Amino acid sequence: MSLTVLVVDDDVRMCEWIARSLSHRGVAVTWKTDGDEALAGLDSAAWDCVVTDLKMRGVDGLELCERIVRDTDLPVITITGFGSMEAAVAAMRAGAYDFLTKPFDIEELHFAVQRAAQLKRLTDEVRRLRRVVDDEGVCDGILGESAAVSRLRRLIARLADSDASVLVSGESGTGKELVARALHAAGPNHAGAFVPVNCAAMPDALLESELFGHARGAFTDARESRPGLFFLAQRGTLFLDEIGELPLALQPKLLRALQERRFRPVGSDREIPFEGRLIAATNRDLAAEVEKGRFREDLFFRINVLEVEVPPLRARGSDVLLLAQNFADRIADRAGRPRLQMAPAAAERLLSYPWPGNVRELQNCMERAVLLSTSDRIHAEGFPDAIRLYQRSHVLVTATDPSELVSLDEVESRYIARVIEAVGGNKARAARILGLDRKTLYRKLERLKSEEGAPGPRRPVDPRDRGSLDRVGSGGAHLDRNPVHDRVS
Repeated sequence: MSLTVLVVDDDVRMCEWIARSLSHRGVAVTWKTDGDEALAGLDSAAWDCVVTDLKMRGVDGLELCERIVRDTDLPVITITGFGSMEAAVAAMRAGAYDFLTKPFDIEELHFAVQRAAQLKRLTDEVRRLRRVVDDEGVCDGILGESAAVSRLRRLIARLADSDASVLVSGESGTGKELVARALHAAGPNHAGAFVPVNCAAMPDALLESELFGHARGAFTDARESRPGLFFLAQRGTLFLDEIGELPLALQPKLLRALQERRFRPVGSDREIPFEGRLIAATNRDLAAEVEKGRFREDLFFRINVLEVEVPPLRARGSDVLLLAQNFADRIADRAGRPRLQMAPAAAERLLSYPWPGNVRELQNCMERAVLLSTSDRIHAEGFPDAIRLYQRSHVLVTATDPSELVSLDEVESRYIARVIEAVGGNKARAARILGLDRKTLYRKLERLKSEEGAPGPRRPVDPRDRGSLDRVGSGGAHLDRNPVHDRVS
C-alpha cells in the first residue's frame, strides 16, 4: 500500500464502503466512528491524510479538523451530506485541504487523497531540509581552518545576498552540495525550499518531466498533473547537481526557463513564472565541454554568472584531521559507541595521503576505522589498504648527480600535471596559471597522452596522476612515488 488514510465517520456503512473502494486503488484505510477516538489514534501510524465527515455525534468534523490542523501537519479532507456554501466556507476556515459533498464518486475522493498525500510529503521534505540547514547554520557545516576554506567561506558570504545563478565547481566528493546549501541558507530565498536533483542519476526521458512537471495526459501513464522541481523551488533554490550531464536536447529548454524566468510543464499550454534561484554544480570543465560541443555556450554563460570553486581535500592541509575527527565522533555517536581519539601514526597516514576521492573518501575511511577499532583509539590498521600502505618519498635530484637529471620536457609534463592537480582538474584555470591559452594546453596534453603509449624505458606522466613535481628550481626537484598505485608522477 503506497498511501495510508484515516477515515472518520459515524456511519459504519460509509466507512466500510470507502475502505473497501480505496483499498482496491492501493490505499490502506483505517476508520473510526468517533472523533475522540480518532484524535487519540493520530500518533499510532504515519498517516498521509485524514478524511472526515462534518456532521457527527460528539466531536464533529469541524472541531476535529481544527484540532488536527493545529496539532499536526496532516491535510484534512471533509465530506458532508449537507452541501452548502456555508459548510464549505466553514470547512476551509477550519483548515481543511479539500471539501466533498455526498454523494461523491470514489474516483473523486481517490484523487483528493492523492493530492493531499503529495502535499504532506512535500511539507515533510521542506521541513527536513530546513531542519538540516538550521542544524548546520550558515557555513557551519563547512568545517576547516585552512586558508582555502576561509576563502571559500568569505566568497559564500559575498555571494549569498544575490539571487543570480551560481556555478559550483570542484572534484567529486569535495562537498559542492554543502556549499549550495550554505548559499541558500544565507540568501534571500532561505525561507523557501532547497530542492536538489542529480542530473546524472535520472534517465534522459524522465528528466524534463522531473524538472518542469507535466500535465495530465501529456504522455502514457500521465494520469494526473504533477508539479516539477521548478515549481517546488518557487521562492527557494533549485540545485542542479552534475549539470554537465544534462542532455544536449534539454539544454535549450533549461536556458529559456532561466532567461525568461518562466517554464512550461510537459504537455501544458500554460507557462508558470519561476521565482527561485538556480545553483548548479559540476565536476567537469564546462568550458572544455563547450569547445567539444557537448555543452551549450549560451547556457554555460547563463549558469556561470557567479562561480564558486570548492578546493580539493589535498589543498586543505591539516583540515583533514579536523574533518576526520568530526566524522569519527558522528559515526561513533550514531553507532552508540564511545568516541575515539586519533593515534599519531593514523594521523600521519591521513596527512600523507592525497585523497583522490576527497571528503567522501575520508568519511568512508573513518567509518571503516571506527567500526573496526578494538581500543579507545583509531589506528591506521583500520584504514583501507590504499591509505594504509600509501608512501610518499622525496627524491632530491641535484646537479652533482647528472645521471638522475630529467629533460625539460619531463619537467614541463610533471609541472603541468601538478598545476592541473592543484586546481582540481579545471583546465581553463590551469591554462591561466601556466600562461597558456586553452588550445595550447590541450595540444600539450594530447602530446603527453600519445607519448604515454609509446615504447621506451621511461613512462611519461599522465596529467591525471595524483603524485606530482613538488618543487622545480635551481636547487633541484622533489619527485613523489606511490608504490601502492605503482605510478611515478
